[in-house]
Amino acid sequence: MNDIITGLSVPFLGTSLGAACVFLMKNEMNKTMQRILTGFAAGVMTAASVWSLLIPAIEQNEDSMGRLAFIPAAVGFLVGIFFLLLLDRLIPHLHFDSDKAEGLKAHLSKNTMLMLAVTLHNIPEGMAVGVVYAGLYYHSGDITAAAAFALALGIAIQNFPEGAIISMPLKADGMSKPKAFLLGVLSGAAEPAGAVLTILAAGLVVPLMPYLLSFAAGAMMYVVVEELIPEMSSGEHSNTGTVSFAFGFAAMMILDVALG
Repeated sequence: MNDIITGLSVPFLGTSLGAACVFLMKNEMNKTMQRILTGFAAGVMTAASVWSLLIPAIEQNEDSMGRLAFIPAAVGFLVGIFFLLLLDRLIPHLHFDSDKAEGLKAHLSKNTMLMLAVTLHNIPEGMAVGVVYAGLYYHSGDITAAAAFALALGIAIQNFPEGAIISMPLKADGMSKPKAFLLGVLSGAAEPAGAVLTILAAGLVVPLMPYLLSFAAGAMMYVVVEELIPEMSSGEHSNTGTVSFAFGFAAMMILDVALG
């Protein structure tokens, strides 16, 4: 149980540390740094989707399904993609490229829309951590405590820029540093909540664990392709984001393989 509490707390800590940047930086985060952090986050999420979620989902069905073990992973992955696509359409929010504010609803500020975007992104991340720790708790598959923690740590690393992306613009718009920090922290609250709900639900549907793992992978990859990659590639010197993506992918792959 202590492992689970730690695993659920680590990603939230990453968001909080990112939000704390508001106390250290005088101005809004510059575009180059934002591309670097966003690219790194995209790399981490991509590697986590493969090594921490999709591969375990396939391995859990190899004995019973043989060459057809890809079916639960493929089905869950596609359902996760379309689930996030649906949420993307239903929840009004602003993409990470906050300069593109056309089409916002008049009663919502740009920063409010950005907070909704980060909160939306935290849902699949929380689900990913929750489903892996559910597999650990219910002894489903070959998920180890080290592998689960590797995913939680990887998510925490990529949560850092999200916390900063929220708190820094709020401070730049005149909000006090403590309040901007608090709102940055609260933007990550959906993540541990989603993880806990996923763990509780997984206890009722343990046989569906491969589908849940791949569902979380699909949801995370939707965020990567729809939000993070366009942001890290925008503007001049877009190769900065690409290089950062490579380092993020390698870091998460190393964490998962070394600790798993």
